Amino acid sequence: MSAEARLRELGIHLPDARPAAGNYIPFRRHGDLLFLAGQGADGHVGRVGDTMTLEEGQAAARAAGLNLLTQTRAALGTLDAVEEVVRVHGWVSCADGFTQIPAVVNGASDLFVEVFGDAGRHARTAVGVWMLPLGFAVEVEMIVAVRDGAGGAYRHAL
Repeated sequence: MSAEARLRELGIHLPDARPAAGNYIPFRRHGDLLFLAGQGADGHVGRVGDTMTLEEGQAAARAAGLNLLTQTRAALGTLDAVEEVVRVHGWVSCADGFTQIPAVVNGASDLFVEVFGDAGRHARTAVGVWMLPLGFAVEVEMIVAVRDGAGGAYRHAL
């Protein structure tokens, strides 16, 4: 089943693309790789293990993942152009002593597996930090491999 069909089957609606929060572009294509800038999620602010629970952190990571899928679709025209998710990096704003950082980032990782199946499994880094831009609880970035001949017209964000 295609990624776009999975979205429909799961009832997942992608949000509108977030504007860049600084002097950067949301994605850049190089060869068969698409590099996506880190995404947080509006409404998901705070520190996990302090002002937010683990479950709220996972929801924030999932919302950041949805924003990444939106940017991926903007870059390639369709999620069906994704061959596989190669790498994910997640940062979690968390309280001192909070050690469940990988469990928080699973909110995004689980989403990618739901949408892409085994092609959504990826290498990953999950890091706890004191603060993230705009007060986001979680920020996630990813690199995806693009299918041969897919999305060739989109070299970078407009």
